[in-house]
Amino acid sequence: VQLVESGGGLVQPGGSLRLSCVASGFTFSSYVMNWYRQAPGKKRELVATITSVGGSTNYADSVKARFAISRDNAKNTVYLQMNSLKPEDTAVYYCNTRLRTTAEYWGQGTQVTVSS
Repeated sequence: VQLVESGGGLVQPGGSLRLSCVASGFTFSSYVMNWYRQAPGKKRELVATITSVGGSTNYADSVKARFAISRDNAKNTVYLQMNSLKPEDTAVYYCNTRLRTTAEYWGQGTQVTVSS
């Protein structure tokens, strides 16, 4: 199983970024996918979740109405569109999935920095 994130970078407050996570090694279309983030000195937190066929999404209160998670099962890719970015969104963003109770997988992370 491999999860590879991309799309992070430096953006000014109010700007936008789109993160991508390409998955391989499992039947992508059958599993829930998640985006987490971890800011310096803070616990890793769940940002957004999308069901296997994309019919249902959930968001942390801190990002609702600003972030949108989506997936393209034909491309084995999950996205996180981030709009109206704030300095407090600065973190390393991780793609995640759990195939079984004891089989959880993470990408290497992509840094998002929101600063003027």
